[in-house]
Formats: sequence, structure tokens, C-alpha cells
Amino acid sequence: MHPLEVLERYWNHTSFRPYQEEIINAVLNREDTFALLPTGGGKSVCFQIPALIQDGICIVVSPLIALMKDQVNTLKAKGIKAIALTSGLSYKDLDTQLDNCIYGNYKFLYLSPERLQQTLVQDRIQQMKVNLIAVDEAHCISQWGNDFRPAYKDITILRQMHPHVNCIALTATAKHNVVDDIVANLDFINPKIFKASFARPNIAYNVVHTDDKLYQLEYLLKTYPGSSIIYVRNRRATTNIHNFLSSKGFSSTFYHGGITNKEKQERLYEWSHGQKQIIVATTAFGMGIDKADVKTVIHFNLPESLESYYQEAGRAGRNEELAHAFILKQHIDEEHLRSQFLSTLPSVKFVKTVYNRLCNYFQVSYGEGENTVHQFDFRSFCSHYKLNTSMTYNSLLILDRNAIITLNQYYNFRTKIQFITTNAVLFQYLETHLDLNILVKVLLRTYGGIFDYDTKVDLNLVITKAKTPEKLVIAQLQRLEKDEVISLQMADTDSEVTFLKPREDDVTINPIAKTINHQHTLKHQQIESVINYIKNDSVCRSQQLLLYFGEKPKKVCGICSVCTSKLKNNPPKSSEAEILEALKENPLTSRQLLYQIKCSEQNLLQSLSELIALKKIKLTQANTYTLA
Repeated sequence: MHPLEVLERYWNHTSFRPYQEEIINAVLNREDTFALLPTGGGKSVCFQIPALIQDGICIVVSPLIALMKDQVNTLKAKGIKAIALTSGLSYKDLDTQLDNCIYGNYKFLYLSPERLQQTLVQDRIQQMKVNLIAVDEAHCISQWGNDFRPAYKDITILRQMHPHVNCIALTATAKHNVVDDIVANLDFINPKIFKASFARPNIAYNVVHTDDKLYQLEYLLKTYPGSSIIYVRNRRATTNIHNFLSSKGFSSTFYHGGITNKEKQERLYEWSHGQKQIIVATTAFGMGIDKADVKTVIHFNLPESLESYYQEAGRAGRNEELAHAFILKQHIDEEHLRSQFLSTLPSVKFVKTVYNRLCNYFQVSYGEGENTVHQFDFRSFCSHYKLNTSMTYNSLLILDRNAIITLNQYYNFRTKIQFITTNAVLFQYLETHLDLNILVKVLLRTYGGIFDYDTKVDLNLVITKAKTPEKLVIAQLQRLEKDEVISLQMADTDSEVTFLKPREDDVTINPIAKTINHQHTLKHQQIESVINYIKNDSVCRSQQLLLYFGEKPKKVCGICSVCTSKLKNNPPKSSEAEILEALKENPLTSRQLLYQIKCSEQNLLQSLSELIALKKIKLTQANTYTLA
């Protein structure tokens, strides 16, 4: 089958985006291939189409569980068989899914680099007919890359297991040294390298200096109506800004990692189908989102790196129409950025302390603990040992990223249930406990393997299906446990920790000390690059981004906040004329003038100052401007 036929059959497109066809042909020619395509450039198609054309299964390595699930669900919706080995799978489930990959004509197996280290996984992959190895978010393999993950360096084990299978590495953000690292670490032979330009000529990049972000946000959304994303730093801000926008009459919703999967799906659907104009989100939102008509992306807080900013801003204007990306900046933001991301970077010594306390907290003996799972109350842990919460959380992320532990954050209670009696005994029991019939039937119909192993149960789903109050469902479950019908584990914590290595204290942490220090240096460089970007009001913002990624820009964009601004001592005469015209009717505040005159806040203030100096206008006691 020809690649274009596959594209039409499964994606309903009749032509490829730039570079896609060349990359697909290189992969089909068994070439090791590197593809750098900007966000929205259609990277996944570059390995999915070759895998569908060839016999066998494609192994996809990805660091992001949410992205794996999203791609698997998308493939399944197209009738393509795909599996993701996410965290939380029981040994039996893992065993079954790997067997399906060998015998069930599956086309895609998604897994994390850490999952690849398991002996069971390696043994089964050796038995599979692999047609392609795809490494997504490939910048994670480089110590100079954003979100470096040491486990990525072990992906070469796939190449050793299947030496005749070619590999494709894909990323949206990588500097020259990162590209070199990727090619070297994946042991590419005569690789075909494809690099699309980072230029997005239809996006106007803007930095807006303001002391009133909420006012500026309202102004921008009224000035540039259309589908919008507002990125904020934390979950509380998503709800606060959503409530503010709703009070102003905007059609808004919000999204963060703490809402349920059902809420995520509903809110994404509302926004992506135009039922809500604006979505206020943390950076948990966006991976795998391909809404073409986003008009505006606004960063309410400074981004933590230009890599992440480029990806997030790049979710605007994928239909190639003019779009706008704004960063709102207050004078205190630079210090806040340094404080949030640099002052909370833990030293190697502190990481060792957290690891030691974690082992003691769960009474893990020296030389033991490997693959043990523990319910984890983060705040209780920090309180018990009087640890700084921010530095402790960052330490846990370092331990997770370096495959010492796995930290699963659920943000909602988790329940595990297994029926420990036979079918016959169960139905005999229900004859004398009629009030439990509905709950038991819901459990049996919703969770197929609940007789065979501990099954993670979504309590909210059970409550909804049983149409029974939460307190009563919990009471009934406890009654079933007491009567030895089920085994019941009800988690009262929001996290789970799995130790991936036996406890060896300093010996466990010392091998990653160099990596920790290196990543701290990189984080400092990234923060300073962001600050330099927002402070540089003389170089075209598009050019600044291109230079950062090692691309030499040919010309200015003409549409960013730098290109459209004027020198401080030369405010635009057109703005002055518009101000004088607007003030003929009534005195107006600077905010009212900003709504009427399409210019930047900075240019407006410059024009007002010039007109006051020329005594053409004056400022009243009510802080309005009027003709002199």
C-alpha cells in the first residue's frame, strides 16, 4: 500500500505536510532517521504510516503516559490495534498484554524507557516481529536536552535485540548539540536527518509589560476574539482566572492534572468543539492536542524555558492563519521565576536526605525494597521530617526521572478490590443480602478480572453506575470485606511510591550525582534565556527564538511586539491622532482609550505623555484624559 493511500484511509487527508512524505520514505527504505518537526508538524504520522504498511509491530518509546494513552486511543478509534504499557499494570495484565503483541496482530506497542528495563518486557519483545523502533520526545536522551531522562540512554537495548530493524527519532525542540547526542546515543548508521524550520511566520510573538495582568488579559481576549489557551503556573490559578473570565462574560473552562479523567475529556471536548472559547490550563494541557483554529495563546506567568514556550505558543495558528502568542510580564516576575525554579533546586546532599527519609518512612531495610509499592501522603511525610515541601517534591521528581523510584500522583482516592469467594458462594450470599445486589452486579459487569486479581476500581464510576450515595457504597464495600466476600484496599492518600532499586543509600544516589548537577546548570541557563528574551525589546521576537534554536533568521517577522513597536522618543503619530479624535466626545481613562485604539499599552502611554507635553491634552482629577 502506498503511504498516501494509508493517509487517506485512516486520516482522511489527501496530501502530506512538509517533510512528512520524505521522512516516511526514508523509514520505509530501512534508513535510521532523525525528524525535527515543530509542534503541530505531524510527527506521529511519520512512524505510524510506515508501521502500518509493513508486517509486524512498531515499538514506540515515549516518556509521557498522557501522550501514550492519547495516541493509543486515537489509533483504536481508527480501528488500529495498539497497546500502551502504562504504570499500575499488574504482572498478570502485563503478561497478557505482551502476549497480545506477539499473537494478536497488534501494530503498535507504546512503553516508557523505564518499562523497557524489565526482564519480562525484554524477553517478550525479543519474540515479537518488530518492523520499526520509534523514539518519541527524543531530546530526552541528551543531557543537554529539555527533560533529560537517563533511562533513554538504555533504549539501545532494543537495537541489540533487533539489530536489523531501523529506528526513527522524533522531537519538536532540539539544538544542534542535542541532535548530535540523539544520533550518537541511538547508534544511528548513516542517518537521514530532516530538520524543519522553527519559523512560524503566522504567529505574532508578543511580550506585554503591565502592572495589571487581569485587565490586560480581558483586553487581549476582547481585542483578539477566537479560540484561546491561557497558560498559568498552578491549579489554583486555573480556577481563579476561569472564575474571573466567567464573571466578565467570557465562555471559559479550566484544565489541570488534578481533575478526573472524565472531567478532562469533557472539558477538552467542549473547548475543541467550540462550545467553550477559552481554556485556562497548567502545562499539563496540550500534549497531543491538535486544534487547528487556536487564535491566541497567552502565558499569564513567565514560562520556565524557551523550549516549553515555543511548544505551548506553537499550539496557536496551526491552520496557517494569523495567530497571536502573548507573555504577560510584571516587574516582579523575573525574581519570581528565579525563586520558583532555581531556589528550590535540591542539592545532591538534599536528594540523599530525602531518599534516606523515604526509605525510613516505609521501613525499607538496607538491601531490600525493590519493586515494593507504598501508599504515600506527601504532606504528612514532609511534616514528619520537617522538610521543605518544594525542594522535597523536586527531589522526588529527580528520583523518579532517574529510575530510583516511581512516583504516581493520583489526585483522587484509589480503591483495589478482588472477590475472594466462588461464584456459587457469592450468589448464595446475595440471596440473604439483597441490598448488596446492585453494587455487586456493577462491580462484576464493570471489571472483568475482579475474581482473578486485585483490581483498581474507580469509585466515582461505581457510585454513578450504582446510583447510590458515596457513604452507602463505602459502607457496603466494608460489609462485603467483613463478610470475607471481597478483599478491599481503600487508599486515603493522593500518591503511590514504588521503589525500583534495593535500598543502598549513598550507593544508590552517587551514580546520578553528576546528572543532578548538570541538570541544575541547564535549568539556570534556561531561566536566564527566558529573562533575556522578555527583556530584549530591540530584536524581533521571532528572530530571537530562531537564534536560540540555532537557526539563522533571514528577515524580521514584521508582526511581533518588537517589530510593531516604535522607539520610545518617537510615538506613532497615528496613535496621537486617534487619541485626540477619541477625546472629542468625552474624557476617557487610559484603559478606555486602549480599548478604542489598537496599539500596545506602552505606545499608548508614550503618546499620552507626548500629547500632555505638547499641551494638547491634560489629566483630570478623576484620572481621565481630556482635550486641553
